[in-house]
Amino acid sequence: MSLEEEDDFASATRALLHTHGALMLRLVKRSITHTLEGGGALQVDLSTLPSELGEIGACFVTLKKQGHLRGCIGSPEAWRPLGTDVIANAERAAFHDPRFAPVQLTEVDALDIHISVLSPKHPFAVTSNADMVEKLTPGVDGLIIRDRDLGALFLPAVWDQLPDPAQFVAHLKNKAGLSPDHWSDTFQAWRFIAAETGADWKDIVAD
Repeated sequence: MSLEEEDDFASATRALLHTHGALMLRLVKRSITHTLEGGGALQVDLSTLPSELGEIGACFVTLKKQGHLRGCIGSPEAWRPLGTDVIANAERAAFHDPRFAPVQLTEVDALDIHISVLSPKHPFAVTSNADMVEKLTPGVDGLIIRDRDLGALFLPAVWDQLPDPAQFVAHLKNKAGLSPDHWSDTFQAWRFIAAETGADWKDIVAD
C-alpha cells in the first residue's frame, strides 16, 4: 500500500466511522447483550444495515474496563462483510478471548468499546530486528509478525502503552512466543494502519 493509498484509506475510514461509528458500537453492544440474555450469537440481516457495512472489511473489537483490557479479538485480513465482522468479533472478544474470563452481565455497564477498522496489510521489508525498529512509525503502524507457526499482531493503538519502537517490537515478539531479539531467515512482518472509534458503554444510545 502506497502512502497515497494509505491516505485514501484513512480518509475513507474516518468518514465511515464518523457516519456509522455509533451504529457499529451499538452492534457490538447488541451482540454481547444478545448472548448474555441467552439468545446466542447475534444474527443481523445485512440488508437492514448501511451499504458500507455490507462491504468486505476487517476490524478488531477491544473491550476495556476501568482502563484495563477486558478482551480484544479481530480479523487481521478482510474476508467477510464489515457489519458481520463487527458482530462476530464483539462476541468473540467478550466471551472467547482466552486471556480473560467471559464478560458477565454485572460488568457490562463499566465496559468501554473500541472498534479498529484495518487497512489491507502489506509486506514490511526489513532485514533485521534493528531495521524493523528503525522503520516503524510510532502511533501509526500496526504490525503483524510471524516465524513458522508463531505469530502475533499489535494494533496501532498499542503505541499508547508502548511508545518506544524497540519496546513495541519486543512486546510483540513476546506475545508471539519469540525472544525479544529473535531473527531468522523465515521471519516475516507485515504493516497496516487502522482507524478507531470508541465510546463508553453507558453513552451508547440503545436501539
